[in-house]
Amino acid sequence: MKHFKNQYVWAFLVLFVLSCKDSGKKDVVENKTIAQSDRAIEKTILEDKDSFYYVNFENYPQMDKSLPIGVFDSGTGGLTVLDALINFDAHNNNNKEKGGDAVPDFISEKFIYLADQANMPYGNYSSEDKTDLLIEHILKDMQFLLSNKYYRNAGDAQYQQDKQPVKSIVIACNTATAYGSEFIKAFIDKTGIELKVIGVIDAGARGTLSTFEKDENGSIAVMATVGTILSKGYENTLLRVKDELGYTGNIQIFNQGGHGIAEAVDEEPDFVNKESKKPREDYRGPSLNDPNFSIDKTLMDIYNFDFDHGKMLCDNQDTDDCQILQINDSENYVRYHVVSLLEKIRTAENPQPLKAIVLGCTHYPYLTSEIKEVLDELYNYKKDGKYIYRDFMVKDIAIVDPAVNVAEELYVYMKEKNLFNPSGDMNTSEFYISVPNSENPNVKIDDNGRFPYDYKYGRTENEIQEYVKMVPFSKSNISEETLDRFKTSIPETYKLIEAFNRSNSKTEYLEDSVRIK
Repeated sequence: MKHFKNQYVWAFLVLFVLSCKDSGKKDVVENKTIAQSDRAIEKTILEDKDSFYYVNFENYPQMDKSLPIGVFDSGTGGLTVLDALINFDAHNNNNKEKGGDAVPDFISEKFIYLADQANMPYGNYSSEDKTDLLIEHILKDMQFLLSNKYYRNAGDAQYQQDKQPVKSIVIACNTATAYGSEFIKAFIDKTGIELKVIGVIDAGARGTLSTFEKDENGSIAVMATVGTILSKGYENTLLRVKDELGYTGNIQIFNQGGHGIAEAVDEEPDFVNKESKKPREDYRGPSLNDPNFSIDKTLMDIYNFDFDHGKMLCDNQDTDDCQILQINDSENYVRYHVVSLLEKIRTAENPQPLKAIVLGCTHYPYLTSEIKEVLDELYNYKKDGKYIYRDFMVKDIAIVDPAVNVAEELYVYMKEKNLFNPSGDMNTSEFYISVPNSENPNVKIDDNGRFPYDYKYGRTENEIQEYVKMVPFSKSNISEETLDRFKTSIPETYKLIEAFNRSNSKTEYLEDSVRIK
């Protein structure tokens, strides 16, 4: 139920920051003890010729112009980064000089995208004390892009070997960048091949600070997964880049772990269940009694939750008397976290006005209109005739998409190395997603066909096995609602997904009913 209407405000800022420094090739994010050389997955990729994960780097076609560009994320959120890449037009395609020419800069490049949907959300591994397992997943994502292997569908026992390896890798996931970027780069060094790896975070930090004058005061709010916030990747990188670039103003940083937002976008059943009409026991999102993410009843009018159509689950018909309250919709997750963020700023000591909201998760750009809506409501919200939040936020909050900075970095690298494909076609791009491997007897799958939460985060690193299969995108592994969101928010990327299902030999076996079209 909406209590008051909203208007538009300038919006938000997407930023991704790199944090995990490679100190002695160890996981320094949480002071783990597994050294880079002791990770079983690395030894398997490099040495075990009988393993699915083995890659023959002696014969790797490095610096081959005809190879595709690899992009991966923990889920489908990274498609927003891919969409920025395929729409990027900042240079002349004929002479490669600065200045757009109404032709995408990467129009002749093929992309291979991987969504590790089965193992997401990556942001929860650190809070479950499973950072080493997360790094193992990230290295497996890298292995998939470097290898030629995939499965046609979840039921196939035999993998195919006709996927191309890649000439560069974009880590389109903030959490994967924060926890795994340096490990991937160190592993690439061990292979002996030359291959560029670009994470979203450093590029985004520079883009964010460019919205400030060199001596300007203000606040940057970081909205990211809980894991990314815990890594302090954003905060540390912003402060480092601020000093490197000579910013002298009082720039404050506020962090908001967006618990449940990415999960809601990807329809993780522990956070959103559209079939539920009443509170459920397996819910893991914010609630009235959650010690870390508590819904504050005194802020209900400010949250302005939409209770219609099961978007909030209450144990009482009168929503004012809920004893149990659960969020069951992505927009309501946004409302909870944006209000919580502004409350954090409002109650801080001598806060500077909020100038930029940093969306440190690739899923969040799908919800830009919702974020704008809540910001506008808060800017105009009055209590007892007084504006509550207006003194703590500028009217025009900056929007920075770090994916554009990533695209520029990739372009510069490819220009320097003369790696542009002279005869490629963006329409040949391929899209893969991980699904639970039902052929593995150790794997546990719930009624929704996904890993149960306790199993997902209860696995142990260095037990090398195929938990998942990488299969092509289709309606059998991506919901109609998610596809509709793609069609609206990333239309050019959606066209490439359709082309992949329609005309690529790797999807020719798909039944018509599951083709994306």
